[in-house]
Amino acid sequence: MKRKRGRPRHDDVLTPAEWRTVEAVRHGLTNRAIAERTGTSVDAVKYHLANTFAKLGQSGRAELRAWRGIRRDSALHRKEPVMDEPVVSGTLGQISRTVSDVAAATRWYGDVLGLRHLYSFGTLAFFDCGGVRLMLSQDERVANESILYFHVADIRVAHDALAARGVAFTHAPHMVHRHADGTEEWMAVFSDGDGRPLALMCRVQP
Repeated sequence: MKRKRGRPRHDDVLTPAEWRTVEAVRHGLTNRAIAERTGTSVDAVKYHLANTFAKLGQSGRAELRAWRGIRRDSALHRKEPVMDEPVVSGTLGQISRTVSDVAAATRWYGDVLGLRHLYSFGTLAFFDCGGVRLMLSQDERVANESILYFHVADIRVAHDALAARGVAFTHAPHMVHRHADGTEEWMAVFSDGDGRPLALMCRVQP
């Protein structure tokens, strides 16, 4: 049987490359940062964004950051919503800090402080702090405040419940990483009463 030419069809509203771009935008990355992280060109990122805006009927990044779409091949898409747990239990899953040089900071936190290094990818490094994860993120603009990430059972349910209470989300739930075993890391960023960033995080098993 003769195969049709062209790219294979995807059983989803966006292609895998477009989804990767969308997740990065919803995480707050610039086009250049996305290109560096994905190993593509800035023009390729712009191309994927243009296709995404056209497919979703959106006009820019602000709408995309607020979009709650979930890719069909995600474990979260297949998971039944968890409704019988507190929206935010108070359990901290992660604290983030910005550093000017992630390689140097990885050595300092690991060798000098003696924290257990969990893993690294790109300009991010993760350490264990007694069950709470510390994320080091490289940024030339080192922030004075850390971001608290609250662990939730289901990020979709927590997002909707908090939004109904008037919480202002700056980034809708989005997948930030998929581990080799298929476990997905999901996050959603919102603001407290003083406009400072906080976040929800959720680990979804395959």
